[in-house]
Amino acid sequence: METGKLKTRKKRVVVALSGGVDSSVAAALLKEEGHEVIGISMQLYDQSKLEDTRFDSCCSLKEVDVARRVAQILEIPYYVLNFEDVFQDKVVNYFVDEYLKGRTPNPCVRCNTDVKFHHLIRKARELNADYLATGHYVRNLYNETLGEYELLKAKDRQKDQSYFLFGTDPKELPFLLFPLGDLTKPEVRAIAQKYNLPNAHKAESMEICFIPSNNYKAFIQEHLEEKGENLDTGGEIISEDGSSIGKHEGYHHYTIGQRKGLGISNPAHPLYVLDVNQSSKTVTVGSEDKLYMDGLIVQNVNWLRQPSSPNIHLKIRHSQTEIEASLEQAGDSQTFKVYFHKPHKSVCPGQAAVFYEDETLLGGGWIDRGFHKK
Repeated sequence: METGKLKTRKKRVVVALSGGVDSSVAAALLKEEGHEVIGISMQLYDQSKLEDTRFDSCCSLKEVDVARRVAQILEIPYYVLNFEDVFQDKVVNYFVDEYLKGRTPNPCVRCNTDVKFHHLIRKARELNADYLATGHYVRNLYNETLGEYELLKAKDRQKDQSYFLFGTDPKELPFLLFPLGDLTKPEVRAIAQKYNLPNAHKAESMEICFIPSNNYKAFIQEHLEEKGENLDTGGEIISEDGSSIGKHEGYHHYTIGQRKGLGISNPAHPLYVLDVNQSSKTVTVGSEDKLYMDGLIVQNVNWLRQPSSPNIHLKIRHSQTEIEASLEQAGDSQTFKVYFHKPHKSVCPGQAAVFYEDETLLGGGWIDRGFHKK
């Protein structure tokens, strides 16, 4: 646990409680150390629309109830704050808009940056808290050589969540605590069991929190209907030479690298989505080897720490192994060309590109497009 910030005296710490075991254990550890802990949950979406579905993901009513029970067990004050409007604006609208642009969004990163940290930090300061703590698996350590805090990968590399936090404002790092950074998931569950927390053995959900049954297609359609929009997104599925080989009901149902659910087949080789074009409403498909790119363009880069050299390690998916690459500034100060040392496949516009140097999270940005060397 990050103890360096907490050595001097009892602190007031606001903990973001999602109802999951991780944030609950973060609160328990801080309470155990003798700090004044305040639990806060966020109401992010209109729960009444989800009453007919199984919906027990992060920040749902069921999870808020679990968080309230955890707060009672730990004997800490607990509040639920309504962030529906900002979540709708910063996450839901963004999610739908990106798909309608033919891009693949990453709502979890947006939520962490634009909702959880930005607004919870403000609320924590309104409560005169010394720190905001979350249950993320990441380490926030002071680098004495640089004279600043930096984010490092978690001890449990299988659970490391640094990828989702590249958009964090580096000026806020001194205010943030991540008590689980040096723990493994089994250790966290054991602590939860020690405190008899109701979520000690709760299974983890991999679904996006605001989409019932993980049905993107139905969610986007309902969202458009609520806004009074009836977009015609159907069009042609085309081969690399531009010839039509099928029809689709909406280009926003496809993402680069997708193989299943195309509704077409090729006896010679499997077909993969190579491109999604909003303006022509076309979905281009082809062989797997055509997915490989030599690099990508990344925009709106946020740096937590400047790299010591152009050579970095890169992730373009949370669960993937790191890619060796080199950076080159392109245009403005927030746009970079990333050159892979070896070709890599499934570069999806709209996804996050996150940079590392050894264990340190350097920063990251948003993929505009992949490219081939000329």
